[in-house]
Amino acid sequence: MDEYEEIDLGAVDFAPMTDTVERLALLSLDEAHDLLRLLLTVARDGGSMSAEADRLAREIAARVPSEN
Repeated sequence: MDEYEEIDLGAVDFAPMTDTVERLALLSLDEAHDLLRLLLTVARDGGSMSAEADRLAREIAARVPSEN
């Protein structure tokens, strides 16, 4: 996944904390890797959700350390 560019978090439009009723709990590193594997599988299958799964996989891969 070395073709992914570093994400500029300053360019991401986060919801203001006061407008957010409840934040999601952080994923453990194992959960993040599991989710990434699932998204990559969906992206490779080429179904109707493959483009979105690929986009989300890229976003997560840029934020999660590799399993090595």
